[in-house]
Amino acid sequence: MRISMDVELKDIPGQLLLALNPISELKGNLISVVHHHEKRTPRGTIPVQLVFEINHEKLNTIISRFEDSGVEVIRSGEERFLEHGAIIMIGHIIHTDIQDTIDKIDSTGFAEVVDLSLSMPRIDKPSSALLKIDAVGKKEMNDAMSLLKTVAKEKDLLVIEPIETELM
Repeated sequence: MRISMDVELKDIPGQLLLALNPISELKGNLISVVHHHEKRTPRGTIPVQLVFEINHEKLNTIISRFEDSGVEVIRSGEERFLEHGAIIMIGHIIHTDIQDTIDKIDSTGFAEVVDLSLSMPRIDKPSSALLKIDAVGKKEMNDAMSLLKTVAKEKDLLVIEPIETELM
């Protein structure tokens, strides 16, 4: 299971290692560490974001070890969506029921529309929408994009994809 966790560290040497040791000792796979050393919380601690993979049974042990060593866990949760994508649709998006389009993606159970930006120049002109979609994996993202293309074709909407989300 992939875990995303926010912790706070004291501003003294060795604290980051103190936070990473329990993950290593329990055979976790570290995916990313974002250490905001230049930032401070209102408590004067340093915020750190961790993403790692670990057996679900070991998560409480990691949290206990953090707390025992003075590493404060602010947030912890399973990172369900691992893939992120975006698509642009052009056409009469509102008139063809954008909610229905979103519901079709969201109802899959493996993908969700997480952001929508809409531009409507005039009621009688085509509109455009940027949809950002998250999915549990690459195959599921491809399936969600295929479903979205099918829905767009039924509604006579033009689809432009993929859009690199890092640029937005």
